[in-house]
Amino acid sequence: SNVKLRLLVFSFQLLAILGLSGCVVRDTVALLMPERGASYEQVAAGYQQTELKTSGAADVLGVINIPEFELLSQSKSVVASLGQKKKGYKTWLKMVAFDEDELTAQRKYFFIVDERPKSIFVEPWENLSFDCEMVLEPDVLDEPYADDNARQIAILRRVLENVRKDADEVSPDNKTIGICGMLINQALQAVLVKLDNSPALAAGLSASAGLKFEHTSFDKGRIKMAVADDIVTVEMRLGSLAKRKVSLPEKVFKGWP
Repeated sequence: SNVKLRLLVFSFQLLAILGLSGCVVRDTVALLMPERGASYEQVAAGYQQTELKTSGAADVLGVINIPEFELLSQSKSVVASLGQKKKGYKTWLKMVAFDEDELTAQRKYFFIVDERPKSIFVEPWENLSFDCEMVLEPDVLDEPYADDNARQIAILRRVLENVRKDADEVSPDNKTIGICGMLINQALQAVLVKLDNSPALAAGLSASAGLKFEHTSFDKGRIKMAVADDIVTVEMRLGSLAKRKVSLPEKVFKGWP
């Protein structure tokens, strides 16, 4: 469009004046004129269209994988689809775990990490996004807790346990899935360390802006959790996305994969 063209010309002029490096120029062009590939809607569809306790294995297999851009991995009860940009900075993972008897979806995950180095005028900088929904087991729901904060912490701990278990089940087929699982694990562990030190902060998990926490690699983090009946939903953002109050604008995904 004319607007994009004017922005592109302006960017080149500004970068030339400042004498910035060629790699920054290329990143700016990529931001304004995204390369062709799968859209955010296409990539996220497998996660969004999976309904817990309803979607069967055949339903999930029909929507979770984009063969042109993603690798599919399966185990007895978990299916995962992983994609990565050519330069390796951006990686995304969709994963669904099933009830072994009824083969209906019990847990679903959507993970995105962008580890590209910071460049002036080019955003977002390195960031991590993690969303999940899971059916909670009766033992964690029926436990008599001292208060609601203790219950929230126990539920988040179970989320971490399930993430580990499901990622470990399919990681032998694709080592990158194991790396994604480690990144999620580190982030959730950082939250739990904070909550173990100050349990009263667990009330922030259900706040509209979520709970802020520190992370060694991505600096800032923000997490939000909600429980409805026996289903828990978690949204976590790290790095530059933590400033956006737990949301993932589509522009973050432009140019992928």
